Amino acid sequence: MTIRAIRGAITLERDERDHLHERTRELVSAIMRDNALTPDDVISALFTCTPDVSSDFPAAAARDLGFGAVPLMCAQEIAVPGALPRVVRVMMHVDTDRARDQVQHVYLRDAVKLRQDLAQ
Repeated sequence: MTIRAIRGAITLERDERDHLHERTRELVSAIMRDNALTPDDVISALFTCTPDVSSDFPAAAARDLGFGAVPLMCAQEIAVPGALPRVVRVMMHVDTDRARDQVQHVYLRDAVKLRQDLAQ
């Protein structure tokens, strides 16, 4: 097994707790599915939100998906003028047999604008 970092992001339509949880679960589930992972494969995850997202911690939604024993952390993105609003990002460190070029980074909804080179 090799340790790899997997990136992902998703946008929110509004800053509401239930909506944040729904979208965070959508993002994390897509990363897990597209990379054939289970929560046991995840070493840690760092979530960030743009400054306009403050209704809850994205990590709380990941715990709902079986990440209770995984070290999770949340932080705030830099407030860059003109940046895409209401974005939740994640960087997951995982144990995988995949080569670096086989890792599937996941950018959903308007977040595809952030990394069109990686978005599927």
